[in-house]
Amino acid sequence: MTNFTEAPAPALLEVDRVTAGYGGPAVVRDVSLAIKEGRITALLGANGAGKTTLMRAICGMVRFTGSIVLGHELLSGQRTERIARLGIAHVPEGRGTFIDLSVEENLRVGCFARSTKEGAAEAMERIYGWLPRLAERRTQRAGSLSGGEQQMLAIGRALMAKPQVLLLDEPSFGLAPRVAAEIMRLLRRLQSETSMGILLVEQNIEIALGLADDAYVLRTGAVVASGPAAQLRGSHALRDAYLGAH
Repeated sequence: MTNFTEAPAPALLEVDRVTAGYGGPAVVRDVSLAIKEGRITALLGANGAGKTTLMRAICGMVRFTGSIVLGHELLSGQRTERIARLGIAHVPEGRGTFIDLSVEENLRVGCFARSTKEGAAEAMERIYGWLPRLAERRTQRAGSLSGGEQQMLAIGRALMAKPQVLLLDEPSFGLAPRVAAEIMRLLRRLQSETSMGILLVEQNIEIALGLADDAYVLRTGAVVASGPAAQLRGSHALRDAYLGAH
């Protein structure tokens, strides 16, 4: 494995030698990574490399061996709801908004995992400050929003819980470049205004590496390169992960 090293920093979430799958051959194999406070970590790799499966394992949706630790809390065997309450929020590919509920009602759904004393109204105003377009549409049905607005709503709902770690699976998928850029600016703002760690799976390599501080490259379920995102740009390991070279 290619490893571009830098000075270590404390990790919010540590994944150690995790292997995961769906009952057949392992999709993720012996993966270790760290998500650090106040940093954006990109998880890169071709379709089928295991990126989504790893996110699901972190959230307790897929069984795994190895260990996943949030702070001092071991997540192995924990229920998905418990993991959310501990401080991990997941925005899956496809957004998953409740199309028949209003924007505000969708945001309130995110309150179930809140572990802080912050009230729902206060949390909602915080989200509207980051995503003013949602404030303008707070009474509108989610199903009537554009794709970009639905993605903003999905992220806003995840942020209602004030998570320690935010997992984002393909947030720019299917969005116009202008809207995708708006989503990425939001992530930069979250990084500057909060201490949360962000794990980003993103189809656009240039966007991901331009945004991330750290990056891991998966190929057929295993980490083949890791290090500062800027140093991974143009690396042979990254190229081979997408082109399938040996």
